[in-house]
Amino acid sequence: MWRVMHLRLIAPADRSERVLDTLVTDPRVTSIVRIPGAAHRPEGDVIECDVTREATSEVLAFLRSEGLYDDGAVALTSVDSAPSRNAQAAEKAAPGAPDDAVIWDAVVDQAYNEAGGSWVYYAFLTLATMIASVAVITDSSILVVGAMVVGPEFGVVAALAVGLFLRKGKLSRASLVLLVKGFVLAIALTAIAALLARAVGWVDVTDVTGARPLTGFIWRPDRWSAVVAVLAGCAGVLSQTAGRGNALVGVFISVTTVPAAGDLALSLALWAPHQIGGSAAQLGINLAGMTAAGVVTLMLQRLIWRSYLRVKRRAGARVEA
Repeated sequence: MWRVMHLRLIAPADRSERVLDTLVTDPRVTSIVRIPGAAHRPEGDVIECDVTREATSEVLAFLRSEGLYDDGAVALTSVDSAPSRNAQAAEKAAPGAPDDAVIWDAVVDQAYNEAGGSWVYYAFLTLATMIASVAVITDSSILVVGAMVVGPEFGVVAALAVGLFLRKGKLSRASLVLLVKGFVLAIALTAIAALLARAVGWVDVTDVTGARPLTGFIWRPDRWSAVVAVLAGCAGVLSQTAGRGNALVGVFISVTTVPAAGDLALSLALWAPHQIGGSAAQLGINLAGMTAAGVVTLMLQRLIWRSYLRVKRRAGARVEA
């Protein structure tokens, strides 16, 4: 499997030839097609090509310098399999492994999308918190896992890490506000549901304060809570930057943000004050740990990739000499 990215560009007529020439002369770019005058909004030539993941950020930087981000259009999609000989040759011309390359423009664009918020985000977070509250009442580890999987908060945590690392204040603020608003709303609605359940006799405070061998860990954070949060944050950000979204399921299952929110909602509604602090701490530790780990992971990815490229360039210069 040869990991490449497909670019669909709209280049203004006065820059189309220069963009095309640059793409054609780059051995890391293949399957290049130009359709003159085919685009109408914005106007220009349509250019499509496949670029190795390792070269994508460099190619996008060139397109940005040519003004295609402002006066034209750039669309990027992932090609999971390109078995042609041309694609194999392009991949061999690019240094490093595809998974090691970070396409920063795509990471930032995805982060802004996650931080935008939607009613679906609030709905999933609320539903996940309610499932977690039922898990606490029934002391069900299966429902805890289900609540973790349903929770949509990691994308926003990753967006916050991207904003902090790249010093994008607007992105950081939007992500932080969305996290706070989302959990406040989810906890409030879950607490209201718990009050209604108590009113009809379905639950009482002993369901929260009683022995819970399978879910008691939710409101009792310890050193391992921080360790798991850090490891999950590293794995989650790495899976997103490397284009391995399937690994996110494991991240969702490993962190107790949503279960802690469910426990906190129940503790507030049924008034179990000795558990409120523990649940809130568990939630805070997980969110802070994942965010910090995400920032460090992004920093290390950039450092390692730049160091690798410098080594390759020096080796290439010695060969030419």
